[in-house]
Amino acid sequence: MVDKLSPVSAVRNVRPWGGELSDILIDGATISQVVAASGAPIGDGEIDGRGLLAIPGIVNTHAHIDKSWWGLPWQSYGGVRSTDGRIQHERAHRDELGIPSVEITSRVLAEFVKHGTTAIRSHVDVDLGLGQRGIEAVREAVAAYEGGIACEIVAFPQDGVLRRPGVLELLADAAKAGAEHIGGLDPAGIDKDPVGQIDAIFALAAEHGVGIDIHLHDGGSLGAFQFDLIIDRTQKLGLQGRVNIAHGFAIVDADDARRHDLLQQMGELGISMTTVAPLRMKQFGLHEFAEAGVRFGFGTDGIRDLWGPYGTGDTMGIAWQFARSSGVVYDDDLRRVVELATSLGAPFAGVEKNDLTPGSRADVVLVDSENTMDVLVRTLPREVTVGGGKLLYQR
Repeated sequence: MVDKLSPVSAVRNVRPWGGELSDILIDGATISQVVAASGAPIGDGEIDGRGLLAIPGIVNTHAHIDKSWWGLPWQSYGGVRSTDGRIQHERAHRDELGIPSVEITSRVLAEFVKHGTTAIRSHVDVDLGLGQRGIEAVREAVAAYEGGIACEIVAFPQDGVLRRPGVLELLADAAKAGAEHIGGLDPAGIDKDPVGQIDAIFALAAEHGVGIDIHLHDGGSLGAFQFDLIIDRTQKLGLQGRVNIAHGFAIVDADDARRHDLLQQMGELGISMTTVAPLRMKQFGLHEFAEAGVRFGFGTDGIRDLWGPYGTGDTMGIAWQFARSSGVVYDDDLRRVVELATSLGAPFAGVEKNDLTPGSRADVVLVDSENTMDVLVRTLPREVTVGGGKLLYQR
């Protein structure tokens, strides 16, 4: 669990986005002013930024904070190397590791804030064996940060939806209990019924007024067909701006004309995407997505879990992976990637404004960096993390 958090009234002598030396003044959980550095002595509740570069809090748009083995002895990779194989392996071993638990989730959150993350959208498993226990553990671990971390929850049917009778009812219960989104998983690849799963979860979302965040690993024409279904149901049920597709490998598999058509429709309906920038896959097109008006964000996915041993909890590291794999080299594009990992990711976590400007949530991360591009290219350590006007981490 976290220690008692200290409120912060100002972060002084910093360079917002690499600009002029400034003082960021904070009122409660909100930035009230950004003014030229005064040079005044550092007072109680104030942080001396020592000329460090400041960026807004980093947003992890696709996490699984309920199911890591962080802090436990090393877990060797086992089971079948497929989506369903990973599901079965996890189900067979999670109980012996005490997953989910408040303690494990707290360790994951500590790694996140160490890397500058102040806002999260996390998928949390909801299934017949767990019920809502995972969501309860996540809420308790996040609450210990006293508003310092913004977190939205996706009630996630990791074991499938239609193939497990009773899961739809669990998703409905999670929505009624306050989960901001409900999830889905490979309607064709897992449930073998793309129309049935998509119709079911979209109907639930429309009924309960929540968002949808659906894992879609299926590639090729099968995956693209599921994009079509999602686009159609979003429009018909009036869910514009409330649907996200995670992974969505089919979008990069599609030929140029097909991808352009899908992205245009998604942009018009406010359907967003999240990526963990897998090295084995072609990456989302930075300019192509922007021109279509399709928002996307970066996420760590699971870290050190029963799906695999990798992951550090550093979302900026995922942004670096995306940029390097995409061949991003120009300054404007490098800055854009940092913005995607910070200010532009805010809506994914329910944050209205995440920037170093008055009225923004008081999420400030300090880095010993020459400029914004350097923050990304060298994935430099985070020196200080302030979230919701509270000091969460100091290196």
